[in-house]
Amino acid sequence: MSKSKKSSTASPALAQEKRRAEQERQKKKTRILLLGAILLVVVLFAAMFVLASKNTGNPGFPYDELPRLGAADAPVKLVEFGDYKCPACAQFSGVVKPQLVKDYIEKGKAALYFVNMTFIGPDSETASLAALSVYHQNREAFWKYYDALYANQGDEKTEWATEDFLVELAQKEQLDVDYDLLRKDIQERTYEDELARDNATAKDSGVRSTPSLFINGIKANEPFNLDAIAKEIETAAKAVETE
Repeated sequence: MSKSKKSSTASPALAQEKRRAEQERQKKKTRILLLGAILLVVVLFAAMFVLASKNTGNPGFPYDELPRLGAADAPVKLVEFGDYKCPACAQFSGVVKPQLVKDYIEKGKAALYFVNMTFIGPDSETASLAALSVYHQNREAFWKYYDALYANQGDEKTEWATEDFLVELAQKEQLDVDYDLLRKDIQERTYEDELARDNATAKDSGVRSTPSLFINGIKANEPFNLDAIAKEIETAAKAVETE
């Protein structure tokens, strides 16, 4: 009789222990599945980042609509964000750009694009509107005007980029454009929407200062360090080759 009582007492305890063990197994299984799902998401995001970094250009940049220096099919796309009143941008134009032209653009290895980022003063916009007018009249004349604006840049704190100054500068450089149309485009802000698009592109790209340089969609850390830029261009070119 005593044996029978012990057996009946032990059976519920044993069943309860089995249930607890099964619950623990289920919890462990759930944790493993959850960790696996998290790991899968991390791997997928990492793969997406790698693919994006290998892309030949940031899809947010409207390359076909931007002023371009160099071949459209160049494997490396350099995008400069600048303000014509920015002294550092004038340095970039006079020092970095000529080297980029010599080492990469003339050899078909890269193309340079320009995006306006107007923030220094009201005449930052005036200068950009004038440059956009020149661009739409004669794309080849744009870069000559770009260089002239920086070479003749006034004091950052004064409003030097006036309508008269901008038209007279185009005449001085003997640009093959309609000067009356240039003046009209400045007065009527013909390309205001395009300028707004440029500023939106700068904001969306996280640009906070000028000049800023992007190399195949990736921001260069040091826009004045030619050695660093050369390495980043080489890395971008190799990424394109392996696609």
